[in-house]
Amino acid sequence: MDRFDNSLETALRWFSEGQPTALATVVETWGSAPRRVGAQLVIGADGRIEGSVSGGCVEGAVVVEALEAIDEGEARLLEFGVSDEDAFAVGLACGGTIRVLVEPVGSVLPEPMLRELVKARAGRDPVAYEVNIETGHRALRRNAYADRLRMDRSGFEEDGQTFVAVHNPPLRLIIVGAVHIAQALVPMARIAGYDPAIIDPRDAFASDARFPGEKILTDWPDEAVAKLGLDARTAVVLLTHDPKLDDPALESALQAGVFYIGALGSTRTHAKRVARMKEAGFTDAQVARIHGPIGLDIGAAGPSEIAVAILAQMTAVLRGKA
Repeated sequence: MDRFDNSLETALRWFSEGQPTALATVVETWGSAPRRVGAQLVIGADGRIEGSVSGGCVEGAVVVEALEAIDEGEARLLEFGVSDEDAFAVGLACGGTIRVLVEPVGSVLPEPMLRELVKARAGRDPVAYEVNIETGHRALRRNAYADRLRMDRSGFEEDGQTFVAVHNPPLRLIIVGAVHIAQALVPMARIAGYDPAIIDPRDAFASDARFPGEKILTDWPDEAVAKLGLDARTAVVLLTHDPKLDDPALESALQAGVFYIGALGSTRTHAKRVARMKEAGFTDAQVARIHGPIGLDIGAAGPSEIAVAILAQMTAVLRGKA
């Protein structure tokens, strides 16, 4: 998927309210298509729409096809060429081609399956929706397509018939230490699609004035991360320099299998951190997952540039580039 959206939730809500509904999904693209594979548009029989499959280039045609598909109770696989002129109108230099799968809810996409998908996302349970466009077989897979789930990469399998739509929970960033770097990192992370939370038991640092509108927990770090929960879609960044604060959260992160752990501090400070973790019983492989000193080496100076380096490293790890 693109960034986490509520297309599935909207489709389920409309259908549950008695509104015939279809879900349109981009399943393949060539060239500079306006939306990536996995982008979705919800269409109601009354003409309501939410989401996008092309940024506006072909939405009208998709809606027409979707309304007909709802009436017929059958899926449709559509293909559109986006002209250079239309592409330029939505901010691209040149056009491309997209294929869109339209699935009426109920008659094609089973309502129980859609409901289970929504429930999984609400429970932060990564799941892949699998559909064979030739046979019409549909299934939800929780213990498969690990690479696709990690990379957020929907698409066709090598057989050219099985389309896999990845539905991941939103990315989360847990920051221990409400310091200046955190003030720069939080808005950057939001832009990148993360849901941030700041942990710091020190009231002078963890204040609404310093982080307006953000989620702040003033519990001790191990208690705070337990409340938030840790999973494979979570990054943990430790910024306090204080082992009393950093280490409890670090130990929880190492046990939970979060996708990224970064800790602020010099090489000497990190060596001491590594020694403490080994004394606590963690293996060399576990300790090696800690990125310290934190961030890509871009010569960063000052809180904002350090935040850029951290976010870049988080992205590289998430996408399998580091």
